[in-house]
Amino acid sequence: MQTTYPAAVAPASLDAMAYGGAPATAPVVVADNSGGGAISALRRTMASSQRTYVAQVPAPVVYAAPMPGPAVVQPVTYDSAYQLDAGDKLRVVVYGQEGLTNTYAIDAAGSITMPLIGAVPARGRTPAGLAAAITAKLRNGYIRDPSVAVEIESYRPFFILGEVQAPGQYPYVPNMTVESAVAIAGGFTPRAKRNVVTVTHTDAGGSGRYVVPMGTSLSPGDTVYVGQLLNSYQSSLRDACVARRPGFHFATICADEWIPGTR
Repeated sequence: MQTTYPAAVAPASLDAMAYGGAPATAPVVVADNSGGGAISALRRTMASSQRTYVAQVPAPVVYAAPMPGPAVVQPVTYDSAYQLDAGDKLRVVVYGQEGLTNTYAIDAAGSITMPLIGAVPARGRTPAGLAAAITAKLRNGYIRDPSVAVEIESYRPFFILGEVQAPGQYPYVPNMTVESAVAIAGGFTPRAKRNVVTVTHTDAGGSGRYVVPMGTSLSPGDTVYVGQLLNSYQSSLRDACVARRPGFHFATICADEWIPGTR
């Protein structure tokens, strides 16, 4: 005799088994003709229908680094009253005249040399003053209405001597001080006098030597001298020199008399 058992429903998923819910498939009526009961029939039914479970792989997350913006090159800034001299390198732009637009260095004579107009004096002039001089020369029989601009491409060097690790000539950097100049030259030697230095500066009013502290600003073309610490004998000579000439600073009138290079 055929025995019919209650319907057995295969769970659609573990979630359905745990939390309940409508079955995903119609109930399966299990008929057992071979004995063993409903449990054995259910096992055979589930074994005959294989299920494939695919784990969901989350989509990869891509982090994009921000793209750097274009590099901005800052032009060299300078005081409009800055006076040009030998060693300055200039960018002269004559609008519409590619053959005249170029970089020119001021030579030892204090001039730049351009096509058509030849030498143009630059020493002691401001960039705007030099542009006006070039404009006047070009207008004199070469270009009807020239437009000229002059910019400083690089400054003339400064010099540092005395008790530093690497004395010599170095490119000038805008806003430079005595302290930064010493750093560029490798720093002080052990014998250096570290509180003041002597700066030789030349401008339209002439050349002069000045004893200045470390925070003093420098100009292109300046010469910095770092002196030595004085021993007791040198100090006595200095005091004697100052005593002979009261009212004068020994560094400007006495140092060369008694021991050169120690001011």
